[in-house]
Amino acid sequence: MGIREWVEGWPVYRQLTGTDRLGLGAAAQSDVSKRLHARTEDADEVVRSICPYCAVGCGQRVYVKDGAVSQIEGDPDSPISRGRLCPKGAASKQLVTSPDRVTRVLYRRRYGTEWESLSLDDAMDMIAERVIRTRRETWEDTDENGVRLNRTEGIASLGGATLDNEENYLMKKLYTALGAVQVENQARI
Repeated sequence: MGIREWVEGWPVYRQLTGTDRLGLGAAAQSDVSKRLHARTEDADEVVRSICPYCAVGCGQRVYVKDGAVSQIEGDPDSPISRGRLCPKGAASKQLVTSPDRVTRVLYRRRYGTEWESLSLDDAMDMIAERVIRTRRETWEDTDENGVRLNRTEGIASLGGATLDNEENYLMKKLYTALGAVQVENQARI
């Protein structure tokens, strides 16, 4: 490629010499960008969903290509968000497509230095046994003055931003039934 072809291919030159004086169309396109297109154009289907991060419930359009999520965007038909998503919602595609996503139960033994895989059944049994033992060992019927407490301070819950309203409701009911008094949700984590 000669110098003339290189200069004529330069976007500023095309903008100054062509009809696209503002550089909003053809002048701004390179050979590479002319071949690009939106990921949403290739989708086999569009599924409506709700963002999983907080209790606002912003609408999402999930674009699926060959059975895999190819793009997630705000749903302009949503009366709640009207097509807008916060930065976390806009990046929610990473929840299901990231190669770093953990898809199995990992456990590190006390004083251990390595993670090991556990079956979901083993992990659930382990958690249930620890909850039952902790509740039994830390249960308080009354305080030193005989005031009825019926609680445990040995169990607490800190929810996060990926829990929706229904999950938070069920968690609050579960922990209250267990006697826990420290039940909190931090929507920013």
